[in-house]
Amino acid sequence: MLTHTLSQSIRHALRSGRNYGALLAVPALLTGLPVSVLAQDAGNASTSQKLETIEVTGSRIRRVDVETASPVLTVDRAAIEKSGKLTVGDLVQELPSISGNAATPAMNNGGGSGGSFVSLRGLGTNRTLILVNGHRVVNADINIIPSNLVERIEVLTDGASAVYGSDAIGGVVNFIMRSNYQGAEFSASYGLSDHDDGERKAFNLTFGQTSDKGSIVGGIDYNKFDGILSGSRDYGKYSLTLDTKHPLPGGGYPVLQGGSAASASGFISAPQFANCPSSTAGGGPGGTFVPGAAGGPGGIPAHYRCFSDATDTYNYQAINLIFTPQERTNAYVLGNYKLSDSVEAYMSVFHNKTTSEAQLAPLPLDLFSAQITMDAGQPYNPFGVNVGYKNAAGDVDGSSDLAIRLTALGPRVPHFTTTTDQVVAGLKGSIADTSWQWDASLNYGHNSQLSTFGGSLATGDLAASGSFAATCIPGSTAKGGCINIFDQNDPNTAAILKQYSASPFVNTLSTTREADFNINGNLFDLPAGTVSLAAGGSYRKVYTNINVDYIAVASANTGGNCAVQISACATPFQGGFNVKEVYAEVLVPLLKELPFIHSLNLDLGDRYSDYNTFGSTNNWKAALEYRPLEDLMLRGTVSKVFRAPNTTELFTGLTDSFDNYSKPVSAPSTFLSKNGTQVQTFFAGASVLGAPLLPEIGKSFDFGVVYDPHWVDGLSLSADLWRVYLLNNITRPTGQSIVNFCVANATSPFCNDIVFGSGKIQRINTVIQNFGRLDTRGVDFGMKYRLPETAFGKFSVALDATYTAQYDNQLSVHNADGTTTTAVDHAAGTFDSQFGNIARWRGLSTLGWTYGSFSANWTTRYIGGEKVPLIGHVGAWAQNNVSFGYNIAPLNTRIDVGIDNIADKQPTLYYANTVTNANVDVNTYDTIGRYYFARVSVKF
Repeated sequence: MLTHTLSQSIRHALRSGRNYGALLAVPALLTGLPVSVLAQDAGNASTSQKLETIEVTGSRIRRVDVETASPVLTVDRAAIEKSGKLTVGDLVQELPSISGNAATPAMNNGGGSGGSFVSLRGLGTNRTLILVNGHRVVNADINIIPSNLVERIEVLTDGASAVYGSDAIGGVVNFIMRSNYQGAEFSASYGLSDHDDGERKAFNLTFGQTSDKGSIVGGIDYNKFDGILSGSRDYGKYSLTLDTKHPLPGGGYPVLQGGSAASASGFISAPQFANCPSSTAGGGPGGTFVPGAAGGPGGIPAHYRCFSDATDTYNYQAINLIFTPQERTNAYVLGNYKLSDSVEAYMSVFHNKTTSEAQLAPLPLDLFSAQITMDAGQPYNPFGVNVGYKNAAGDVDGSSDLAIRLTALGPRVPHFTTTTDQVVAGLKGSIADTSWQWDASLNYGHNSQLSTFGGSLATGDLAASGSFAATCIPGSTAKGGCINIFDQNDPNTAAILKQYSASPFVNTLSTTREADFNINGNLFDLPAGTVSLAAGGSYRKVYTNINVDYIAVASANTGGNCAVQISACATPFQGGFNVKEVYAEVLVPLLKELPFIHSLNLDLGDRYSDYNTFGSTNNWKAALEYRPLEDLMLRGTVSKVFRAPNTTELFTGLTDSFDNYSKPVSAPSTFLSKNGTQVQTFFAGASVLGAPLLPEIGKSFDFGVVYDPHWVDGLSLSADLWRVYLLNNITRPTGQSIVNFCVANATSPFCNDIVFGSGKIQRINTVIQNFGRLDTRGVDFGMKYRLPETAFGKFSVALDATYTAQYDNQLSVHNADGTTTTAVDHAAGTFDSQFGNIARWRGLSTLGWTYGSFSANWTTRYIGGEKVPLIGHVGAWAQNNVSFGYNIAPLNTRIDVGIDNIADKQPTLYYANTVTNANVDVNTYDTIGRYYFARVSVKF
């Protein structure tokens, strides 16, 4: 907030050539200042008039100015402490420049790892680079970074491939850790929701010692969060589905409290149910088991009737989680030691262990997908035909099938244990009595995640057991006994199913090894100032190894050979890549102290990268800083950006996803999904399937203005126009996209990816590939003002906002008939099932107050209204948080209390047709509701 004040002080000091001792007092006077600028030999200003230069995120040039051509938003330590957040992920994900579908601890289905990831501009987590003290990290989950050891967070909202290489397309989040700390501090925190759940506990210890020869800073951080069931919130008690078959006269659709057709009583597509009404949830006509039912016309046997969306769907929602339980322990040590007057050694060591879990409703079993056939002569099969995988002739047919919820096995509970270790060690120093400085470092990171999938089923063994054969043994609870799959309350059936329960594991190991060398200094003087250079090189090697439980090993092409249900299957694989890079960046002062040209600087950079996977690439940037007046800066940056395929995109094995789906209007009934409003899509990494994968390439533009008027002390205003476009997007086509292209042209290569059976889409196979073009643009606004001190205390206000004007994803497919099919998804101002929440407006405002030992903070987070498929326009959403603090100076103690979401604002309903297993957008909105917290900190 107070960056401009420091900048003005520096500029005045440089012009006057004196008052460096006074400049040293600025950081102490301005609480929460994000950047420290210190004078060398302050005690003897007459013998040294050199200011310590710093490196600001977005440039390798060390300089005095903290406002540069790069738009950087800073979250300082004071803001971290006042927020009451236990993890930095909770804080960073609230920033307006972040949007889309980045994972959060509220993400249960497809998540559950407890992690928070960053998606700047909604471009995806793989297009945002995460750094700690300027170094790459092996695990991009920012929740593992100990908040008690973070000095500040610098968020660069501009492409920076020329500076940092791959991944920095949307921008960079750089965590600057505390250093030169003296003393010790212990804090304890506790929180609880207004519903008496979601309890959280945290303890952390920070310590440090500093001397003339060096310093050491370290700490331990422990936090634990209890999970919250979706059924404990009004919006999550039922799976809410829009009944698209029966539009309301005034528009819209009625809401069903239902869910999945795979209920405990089953969805049966046997010939006797052919005349039943078509089900939305089941994707066609079908029946269900109802004890005591009288049967009906068409040969429906007793105890069965037509399936009803209104009464027979399974409410999977209540048993899901809207906040995943998690426990993490962090340890961090950073130290430096002067080996001589010109050489210094440094090292940082980091360790994290996180345990977490998800919880999903009991396993839905589809006999066709599980390759199980219930013979026509099986004692509990009343339909007179084979049900499931094969027909009476033994052919794979699926014309009669069963989808049922295995409630006898209990809920599925994926459990995650994630361990991350990272070590950075190096030497840095200066060259004689010059401006030149150098830095050489080694960086090693190791990340291991063990995932177990409790509540799974050994479908292969069950299929071979004979329990569904005509020769099964009635009344036996042993393997091979007859299963009455329609009635899981039958003790024999439950006992047999439990014998086939399984908890397969997948272990994923990732390592990063990197060597860096950097040098920077002044080249020569021009009339407008000194030309500065930064240059360097690096070598990085990345490796991943996926180890799969033998019962869960599956073919990456078809998913075959797996002995458990397909959703728990995976493909073992290992691979890696290496990259060699060199870069250079030069800052050229062009003009200064002329009419309407206070200063004009040019910043040029270039990076050459050579990958062993696809070859070389060259990426550059050109930035201009123009100050017509001392208080006003106009800035602009144009850069070429790229992103190399990562190990997940190259080497991930078989993975499945239940994509949101609706049959295209013009498509025949065979394009109904067996999963109703979802379609099961399987995919794998490009290298696993032998497919080529090229890097993403594009351009990033930023043109902005920063105004720090000297006549309004404490005020800073900024606005930045930004634009990013990308080609060769690396993506996994959604099931909906694949079907849409096939329906648009029957010769589309995507038609080969669709697997039909039982008269519906059974599954879709695809691969991670280069597919499409992405264009996005918008405006960032910033306002910060520290009001003059009053008799009632000191007040400060801040507002950051982002407007997204465009977010277009263009997909083009070349068909076998020589034509090209193109589709454009205009996602700006909408909720998009692939890209997430791309609201046009996002904002974050803060009102701060201090009075002696008292302080208070009020923040408001704003998400603009947007269009949602099937629903139409939904209104804006805002969350208010408040905190109060008091310093007990004699005891060196601080007490903070607060309330998050004080109005208990509920998340916007999107319904199960649009989002997966939540009714709401868990990646964007607060799912917990009103939440109370308190923290006590003691310094020693």
